[in-house]
Amino acid sequence: MPNGMAQQASLKKTGEGDGLRLELSGRLVTATLVPLVGEFDALPARGQATLDMSQLEALDTAGAWLIERTEARFAAAGAKLEITGVRPGLAKLMARVGKAGKPAPLPRPETHGPLYFVEGIGAGTISAFQQAVDLIGFFGAIVTAIARVLVRPSQMRFTSLVSHIEQVGMNAMPIVGLLTVLIGVVLAYQGVDQLRAYGGEIFTVNLVGISVLREMGILLTAIMVAGRSGSAFTAQIGTMQVNEEIDAMRTLALDPIQALVLPRIFALIIAVPLLTVFADFMGILGGGVMTCILVDLSPAQFLHQLNNAVTVKTFLVGLVKAPVFAFVIGMVGCFEGLRVKGSAESVGRLTTQSVVESIFLVIVFDAMFSILFSYLGI
Repeated sequence: MPNGMAQQASLKKTGEGDGLRLELSGRLVTATLVPLVGEFDALPARGQATLDMSQLEALDTAGAWLIERTEARFAAAGAKLEITGVRPGLAKLMARVGKAGKPAPLPRPETHGPLYFVEGIGAGTISAFQQAVDLIGFFGAIVTAIARVLVRPSQMRFTSLVSHIEQVGMNAMPIVGLLTVLIGVVLAYQGVDQLRAYGGEIFTVNLVGISVLREMGILLTAIMVAGRSGSAFTAQIGTMQVNEEIDAMRTLALDPIQALVLPRIFALIIAVPLLTVFADFMGILGGGVMTCILVDLSPAQFLHQLNNAVTVKTFLVGLVKAPVFAFVIGMVGCFEGLRVKGSAESVGRLTTQSVVESIFLVIVFDAMFSILFSYLGI
């Protein structure tokens, strides 16, 4: 209906004070609203008034807003405007307008003190527990996917596997080699400096050999791989999650764990032991050169003392940890990548969290291996 033909709304007033009764009729819509705005604003906001809407033919958002504003003005003045006779359809509209007109609740102010500290500990504990439960569930999904691949090896993406072996293995050799050489130099220097007081500088060879082969080689390799490759896994899969590529894979009946997670984990399981052997060699090389310089040993004397100090078992103790650490790093990196939601900020936050969790779990498992080997006398 054109604005000029719209039936005007009318507001009929009877009584005064607490007995004020208002009767609204016609069409209270945008086209007929202006004449009534002044009448509603002129209503005395005192006592209790009644607004009867049973004769109202039509109501839109603007009309509902006018009634809501008048009701709020009465309430602010300590009065009450009771609305009656509202048809169900109009009641829904008024409820939505009233809800939209209410201010959003103020954010909860930050509190400080002992209770705030305890609350933070509790929230962190619950979050860590839930994270552990989710990670265990993801571990189960990986084991199931591995079982399917073992039954049908043709489902394994070998091209992706070889590519990831190159990325996490060969491309990591320079930084791993440089780091372990420097750590070997530091161990040799500190060992000679401490053992010189007892005339046992020659045992620096034992210190370097045993510490590098049993602990430092694999531990430093795992930490470097976690920071370098684990974070890359999270960022890669997280970006795919943001771009909805993971959802597209599921739509095409492709399992993201089988297509994305398994090649990365298998690549780490293959590459990390090889990197550990390389790190052991470079660590002993760096420590050997520094020991020969500080103690005035020949390379032949260093190798003879090293042969007496370490055995194949010493080497295997460190090497057996490598596949376990590799699996943990790959699992955590992929798990955090699949948890990314919605934005690039989430990718960055979970990438950082992935590195922290991976290094933490590597050290925890290393401590467990140490306790186990001590118990077994290895």
